[in-house]
Amino acid sequence: MKEKHRSVGVTMMLFEPRATYTTRSTNLSKTLLHSLTQSYNKTPTPESIFYYIYAVLYSNSYRKKYEEFLKIDFPRIPFAKDLEVFNKLAESGKELIDLHLMKSKEFLNPIAKFQGEKDNKVEKIKFVEEDRRVYINEIQFFEGIDKDIWDYRIGSYQVLDKWLKDRKERRLSLEEIKHYCKIVTAIKKTIELQETIDQIYPDVEKDLMDFLTSK
Repeated sequence: MKEKHRSVGVTMMLFEPRATYTTRSTNLSKTLLHSLTQSYNKTPTPESIFYYIYAVLYSNSYRKKYEEFLKIDFPRIPFAKDLEVFNKLAESGKELIDLHLMKSKEFLNPIAKFQGEKDNKVEKIKFVEEDRRVYINEIQFFEGIDKDIWDYRIGSYQVLDKWLKDRKERRLSLEEIKHYCKIVTAIKKTIELQETIDQIYPDVEKDLMDFLTSK
């Protein structure tokens, strides 16, 4: 979706309050909306379409199948004909977005904890798989971190490792410690949701309606 900024009968002036002029409208094609409406016998909301697309883009099955194409062009989004399949993926996409915006209720009970008494300074980063710990110095560590969470990458970046390396030789604040625990939780839940999405995704291509080119 995109936002249009306009005023009624006057020209919008620079530095005036933005909220006064903000309305929301979709930038989805009418052709796509018509196709979805025809297939589902109802018009899905722009938000649900966005959630669906987000889920598809996090499918490891989708990424693997279209790996070569994704290297050279914008992703094309396959839409399932079945409304139930669409809704399941949209639900997972919404959960992913809440996690990645740090808005999820999952953060009420983070899976990682920070242990050890020292100065919270990031000195030498070390992951100990058998103990499920990430050390930031000889004494202090985050615990509750499995190898797949530690290894998780976005693009070429190993998320948990890079976050700490960016703060090397610094003392972590309490808020930063809490935030890191949330990141660990977000990655774990993301991995779980990706597994759920991959269980659903074959039903998308089994009864494929159309592709949307995302640009």
